[in-house]
Amino acid sequence: MIDEAKTRNLPGWKNAPVPICFGGDFRGLAFCCHPGYGLTHSAICRRSKILEKIGLSEEEYVKIKDAFSKKVGWDDPRVCFKSISYCCMRRNGCPHTRDDALYERYGEGQSTPWEKIQKEYFSRKRLLCMEILEAAKNKELVKPYLKFEKNNTSE
Repeated sequence: MIDEAKTRNLPGWKNAPVPICFGGDFRGLAFCCHPGYGLTHSAICRRSKILEKIGLSEEEYVKIKDAFSKKVGWDDPRVCFKSISYCCMRRNGCPHTRDDALYERYGEGQSTPWEKIQKEYFSRKRLLCMEILEAAKNKELVKPYLKFEKNNTSE
């Protein structure tokens, strides 16, 4: 079920999926951008196909990401689509302003290690992934991934 070759151990999310545009599993929807907008990887974007497969409309997906963003304080006019919930997995610096927004939320001054900030970001992305999968209508298809996350420690 989980292809370990397509996972990464991230601060705050052990065995995180690579983004779905690079072959990651359904959990990778947490890293996808807003439907209707093509970004860097638009030629290999699988978001719409994956949403259809798990039984979630693009409108439902947007509602989940937007509600999550409000719940955890991720609305920010500086980032793509005005919400950190649409930000990607990139660990070594966002070419936009995601990292500034994360430092503002989770940093305790200039001395805060980037790994501590990433831990907050990725642990919340893991929770977002679970909310997306819990909302899927094709329960049997997503059930193994939800079970994996619920049994997987986030460290």
